[in-house]
Amino acid sequence: MKGEKHNTEESQSNLQEHKIPLMTPYQLGSFSLSHRVVLAPLTRQRSYNYVPQPHAILYYSQRTSPGGLLITEATGVSDSAQGYPDTPGIWTEEQVEAWKPIVNAVHEKGGIFFCQIWHTGRVSHVDYQPNGQSPFSSTDRKISGQIQLPNGKDYADFSTPRALKIEEIPPIVNDFRLAARNAIKAGFDGVEIHGAHGYILDQFMKDGVNNRTDQYGGSLENRCRFPLEVVEAVADEIGPERLGIRLSPFTQFLDSSDSDPEALGLYMAEALNKYNILYAHYVEPRLVTSFESLATNNSLLLHSLLPMKKAFKGNFLVAGGYHREDGNAAIANGKANLVVYGRLFLANPDLPRRFELNAPLNKYNRDTFYTPDPVVGYTSTSIASLLQNSLLLIC
Repeated sequence: MKGEKHNTEESQSNLQEHKIPLMTPYQLGSFSLSHRVVLAPLTRQRSYNYVPQPHAILYYSQRTSPGGLLITEATGVSDSAQGYPDTPGIWTEEQVEAWKPIVNAVHEKGGIFFCQIWHTGRVSHVDYQPNGQSPFSSTDRKISGQIQLPNGKDYADFSTPRALKIEEIPPIVNDFRLAARNAIKAGFDGVEIHGAHGYILDQFMKDGVNNRTDQYGGSLENRCRFPLEVVEAVADEIGPERLGIRLSPFTQFLDSSDSDPEALGLYMAEALNKYNILYAHYVEPRLVTSFESLATNNSLLLHSLLPMKKAFKGNFLVAGGYHREDGNAAIANGKANLVVYGRLFLANPDLPRRFELNAPLNKYNRDTFYTPDPVVGYTSTSIASLLQNSLLLIC
């Protein structure tokens, strides 16, 4: 027994002495992180009637490690913000109360928890909208293709959006502000604004969508005005030290593209410095029209975000098809402060520990990503194989 204890202590000591870059601690503002592996905001469509459910307590707590940062699935700021079945919101008291035990479970395990808030804009359908009204956007141009309807079964063409009038924009900014207030009321440590992937803020930023001729369209400054108004409002409400934003200037999801994505990404990085927010969370350019990486030359792809990291004075997070090796390289080479993981975290709730041990990873099952099942593909992943590997390594 003494020999086994000695071997265990020696192995644990070796792990500490030879920490991979992803497992090194990091000070994120006032938050002391024990490692650099972040849970990505991942839509799961299991919040029935837009209210977070008790099964999310296990889902998020499974993916919590002491000193680990987690970001929630995209969470609606108002009843007009929805565009997918059973995604959570945070605009009602019922939703706030439903989030509280989920947040508590993460905190009980020592995690840091941020709520991502969003508005889908034109990525919607009249069936999602109050009183069957048209969804709204920077434009009246509709998205090609089809959308899943609220019943989770049927599909239809995206509805034609209505271009927002100038006087209609401040109330939406206020919706983001109130949602952020509610997030803090629910116990979250902070908020991430979803400014990526073709949703409403992205619809204003990108010239492939925004065809306005007023102060919210045309120049880069004008197109970024609305997103920055949201940043300012939320920062004023909860404090910039609790605020991050996600951006994807290079992606073309949902017919949302820009003619000069590097200029857009750089402009936002520089403009955000005015507000002293906690972090900027950028999506790699290798994710263009889907969540699959379309290129393999990681050094070039990482370099394309480097001007934005250099321009932004806060903490810089990167996401987009990362694995253990290139995540370590991103940290070691100064390309990022933290690396955000999605699909790997779905199949491996203990992903930071697996990375630490260099243990095998479970394969994810794409068919279970967006289903209403509260267990299968959600909380059903076993960690038995990891525990076995851990014992093998320390014996």
